[in-house]
This record gives sequence, C-alpha cells and structure tokens, in this order.
Amino acid sequence: MAKLKYTKETYLKWYEDMLLWRKFEDKTSALYIQQKIRGFLHLYNGQEAVLAGSIHAIDPKKDKMITAYRDHVQPIAMGVSPNNIMAELFGKATGTSGGKGGSMHMFSKKYNFFGGHGIVGAQVPIGAGIAFADKYNDTDAVTLCYMGDGAVRQGAIHETFNMAMIWNLPVIFICENNGYAMGTSVERSANHTDIWKLGLSYEMPCSPVDGMDPVAVSKAVKEAVDRARKGEGPTFLEMKTYRYKGHSMSDAQKYRTKDEIAEYQKIDPIAKVLEHIKKNKWATDDEIQATLDKIKATVKEAVDFAEESPFPANESLYKNVYVEEYPFIKE
Repeated sequence: MAKLKYTKETYLKWYEDMLLWRKFEDKTSALYIQQKIRGFLHLYNGQEAVLAGSIHAIDPKKDKMITAYRDHVQPIAMGVSPNNIMAELFGKATGTSGGKGGSMHMFSKKYNFFGGHGIVGAQVPIGAGIAFADKYNDTDAVTLCYMGDGAVRQGAIHETFNMAMIWNLPVIFICENNGYAMGTSVERSANHTDIWKLGLSYEMPCSPVDGMDPVAVSKAVKEAVDRARKGEGPTFLEMKTYRYKGHSMSDAQKYRTKDEIAEYQKIDPIAKVLEHIKKNKWATDDEIQATLDKIKATVKEAVDFAEESPFPANESLYKNVYVEEYPFIKE
C-alpha cells in the first residue's frame, strides 16, 4: 500500500478545506438566528482535523462515508457542492435531499455520502451494512462510519461491532469524542474515559488518535484502510477532538466554562495548519488573504443559490416514500 505524503499542497488544501468548512458553519449559524434555516442545527467547529485527515487517507471515488447529524461539511469534503448543502438547509428543492431532509439528513449517493442520521447511533449498523454490501460485491471499497461519544453507549453499536468482526467487514468505526454527549461529559456517562478500549472486547484493532491533528488522523485512518482493503476486517478509532460551539444552536453550554473552550482554541487545527504553512514559507500573506477571499465568495454563492432556489412542489411530498408509486389516497 502506498504511503501518505504531507507536502506543501497537502497543507494548503487542508487549510483551504478546513477554513471553508468553518466559515460555512459560521454562516449557517447566522442564518439560523435569522430564521432562514429552521429545525435543529449542529455545527462542526473545532472538529475539522478529523475530516481533513480522513479524506487524505481514503479514495472518495469508491470509499463510503456515513455519520450522525453533525453532517454539513462531510458531504462537501466528499465532493458535493456547498450550494446544494446550503439549499438543503434552507429546505429548497435543489438541496441534496430535495429539501426534505434539512440539517440532519444530508445524503448523496453520487458522492458516496450516506447520511446524516438524526437517531443517535442509528448510522453505525447502517455503516456496517454498506461495508457488507461492498464485501459481498467485491468492490475493494471501505466505509468510514462516524459516531459521537454519546452514541457508543447505545446497544446497537455493540451488536454491530460483534457482527463486523464475525463477518470481517471493511469498515472503520470512528468515534469523534468531543468530550460531551449533548451536555453530559464522558466522565459522567461511563466508569472509564478511554472509549477506544471498547474495541478490545471484540478483539477489534483499536486505538486513540489526536483528533486535533490531521496528520495523526490520516495516519491512523490510512493504517485502518489498508487493513480493511487486505481483508483484515474492521478498526475502531477514538478521535479525541473538541467542538467550540454548543451541541446545537439551542445549547446554553452551562456544563463547561469559557476558559475550557479557550484552552482548546489554542490548539485549533486550522490555526496549527496555517502556522505550519507560514513556518515553511509555503504561502505569502497575500496568498493567504486570497484563499480567505475565495472562501467568502464560495459561501456567499451558496447562500445566494439557496435563496434563489424554489421550495419543493407539493406533489414531491409523495415521492421517495416508497419504492413503488405512493399507494395511498393523496387528497
């Protein structure tokens, strides 16, 4: 298996990608306050290194990704246009789910992104199912299945781990441990804080990873991907990361202090990557500013696209509900 490279281009891409994801989420937060985005809104701010490192270690053209409801930027990383993600957030027909899914139910079969799932832990058995299909069809593809630290307490996760090991599935289970399941700290939800050790119960390869460092993430994911491609089965990785925003927009965050958030902001993955770029003189101040301007334009274009897109037609209510044509009375 080819080794990963960490070049000037790698770091510049990480910086541009992660900054786009951060600015995109910041904009959705503002739009939510303006009530242009409704329902729930869970932001990814702070966890970008997990996604950046993961993408560097897979082949998005064939590998799959599935996650929970903190799911706006993952499909962008897989190739979906920010325009279609923003339109989905607006509930517009041009959204990835036709405006029917909203914030928590992003989906793109074309770009191998399978959700976006609102039920805690529900994506984990589905992720194993996707991996089972790839193994059955002998596609050489790997599935990345993300979950939060709260989801690992769900019974379905343990049933899935057991089956994944029995069937030797090409799936990488990734726990994004941001310290809090909604507002409950990991320390209060279990008698141990080393979530990665749950894999030991199933003799599944498992390890903790610095989720604030895209290099550490990519190395861990690449090792797991190589193992899966060789038919050696699943891996469980605990990405130790942090979210700077609340669980959702309605979270008052009374369970943590501003000082705690400030401490983690000192190791912000975007700032660290930019620091590395400047240290190696890989970009001038003007080039860095040009990247920021480009990202601002991309986010603005996404908002304009969403604003100008139509809402779904009334008759679309009956589509994509059943495989066959909607069988019940519509009037």
